[in-house]
Amino acid sequence: MLKLIERLGPIEGRQASDTLTLPYELRIRGRLKAVSDAGRELGLFLDRGPVLRDGEGLRAEGGEIVRVRAAAEPVVTARVTAGLPLARLAYHLGNRHVQLALGEDGQGGYVRFPPDHVLEELAELLGASLERHEAPFDPEPGAYNPLGHSHAHDHDHDHEHGHDHRHHDHDHHHAH
Repeated sequence: MLKLIERLGPIEGRQASDTLTLPYELRIRGRLKAVSDAGRELGLFLDRGPVLRDGEGLRAEGGEIVRVRAAAEPVVTARVTAGLPLARLAYHLGNRHVQLALGEDGQGGYVRFPPDHVLEELAELLGASLERHEAPFDPEPGAYNPLGHSHAHDHDHDHEHGHDHRHHDHDHHHAH
């Protein structure tokens, strides 16, 4: 079994000797046994946290590189007019705290998410046309874990936080 132990970030396809195609639910795991696209047994032994992104390289113990590919899986692609309607759609769907992929293609901008009848109904209420199909799902990583940013951080938390969260019932007088 080829042991993959290091994340390399985005790489060119020609740098890799093999590829590993996985759906989103498996790309969120740091430990995994899998079979490469060429049929080789692989073991992922990676740090927890960052999602494996489409196009990311993984280095094996012996230096060999495998490129990750996002598998086609059931998704819903919601399309609406660019500008404020698209921003509103992304805002309201994102406010549901679900994973969303944002993108654009020859048909314009879109918001993509796993099939969910509640989200689909909301998107239609906001004027979106929906396409239910299979496509790679590579959601936005979030502001605190931007694309291509995959190294670990150490944080020192050996200090106390003295925050008073009690509520007081008294009048406030302000001079204006």
